[in-house]
Amino acid sequence: MERYNPKLKEHSRTLRTNMTDAEQALWHRVRRKQIRGVQFYRQKPLLSFIVDFYCPAAKLVIELDGSQHFETEHQAKDQERDEALAGLGLHVLRFNNRQVLLEMDAVLNVIDGMVKERL
Repeated sequence: MERYNPKLKEHSRTLRTNMTDAEQALWHRVRRKQIRGVQFYRQKPLLSFIVDFYCPAAKLVIELDGSQHFETEHQAKDQERDEALAGLGLHVLRFNNRQVLLEMDAVLNVIDGMVKERL
C-alpha cells in the first residue's frame, strides 16, 4: 500500500460524494474492474495529495483537470505533484474534463493502453 497523510482520509470521502460530472462519467466506465480486470479507486489519498483515480496494479494515477489547471500557477503545482508521485513509481495520466465528457472512447483507449503497458 502506498503512503498517504491520514488526515486526508475524511476529505477524500467528502470528494467521493461530490464528484464532478467528468469524474462521475469516468468512474462509471472504470469501476468494477471494467478495464483489463484491474481495480481503480477514486479520490485516493497518496502522499500529501488526493488523486482522482488510482490503479495500484498498474501503478497508474488518472487526474481530471478543470479549467483552473490551465493557469501557470496551477500547472507548476501539477508538475510538482506528478514528480512526487513518479517518485513512488507511479505514472500520471491527465485529461481535461471536456475530453472525458466529449471523447470518452479515446480517453478509455489511452487508459487501457497504459494499463496494458504497465501490467
